[in-house]
Amino acid sequence: MKKALVLGGTRFFGKRLVQLLAESGMEVTVATRGMTEADLPPQVKRVTVDRDDVHSLATLGSEDWDVIYDNICYSSQNALDACEAFRGRVGRYVLTSTLSVYDFSPESLKEEDFDPYTYPIVSAPKEEVSYQEGKRQAEAVFFQQQAFPVIAARFPIVLAEDDYTRRLHFHVEHVSEGRPIGMVNPEAIMCFIHAQEAAEFLQWAGTVELKGPVNACSHGTIRLNALMDEIADTVGKPAILQEKTAEEDASPYGFPESFYMDNGKAGEAGFSFRTLDSWLPQLIRTLASQNS
Repeated sequence: MKKALVLGGTRFFGKRLVQLLAESGMEVTVATRGMTEADLPPQVKRVTVDRDDVHSLATLGSEDWDVIYDNICYSSQNALDACEAFRGRVGRYVLTSTLSVYDFSPESLKEEDFDPYTYPIVSAPKEEVSYQEGKRQAEAVFFQQQAFPVIAARFPIVLAEDDYTRRLHFHVEHVSEGRPIGMVNPEAIMCFIHAQEAAEFLQWAGTVELKGPVNACSHGTIRLNALMDEIADTVGKPAILQEKTAEEDASPYGFPESFYMDNGKAGEAGFSFRTLDSWLPQLIRTLASQNS
């Protein structure tokens, strides 16, 4: 039986990934700080580990793993610790990365638009760097150290009913309540992925020979103003968009420029993405009904 270790797998797409792995017949171990309750399959083993403590992480390096899924790596130090703990102990390493490694762009972003193989590494804990820089550093360490085969799944904003960040919820709730939404560029183009699709992609990434950074998003894009129109039509109230608002009304999607990417590399390797319009309207309807 193949063995999978999931670093961070008790909520959102991590929890969905664990479910998929368990259903596939793998022996699954979930390592977290033990602070989140989760209804995981009974056969899944849970261990308590401090991801930011190399000695704690090293306790997992005493075993061999067919695949490790790392959903909670946010800095060069996190990545360096993983390389030290798992060198020679893992067949394949799947890093959850992000669209945020890129800069905003009016064009669809491709993997080569951020090159982790040449990016300068600066050793620092996650508290000392931004989210973007932390993920850039993590990728740079893994790909430059080459301690084991690594694929970095670059996700955009991940959506679902149980999204703990509640960023799409924010917009549905504001429209429902007639509150203004601060949005500096309603014409900005965005892409998304559903949490279930993200979990399916991670599972797939652990089974293929593909290496390096790989973009993963649903087919299709949407402008922010079109997203707000969709919400307004569903809720039955107008979306009140303003360039400036109180801080608590500022959109978490208030990007100054477009931010979307090309998923062609993954598609050519065999992963079949959903279309954005096959699930986003239904998700908006579900959130609207919950807020009515």
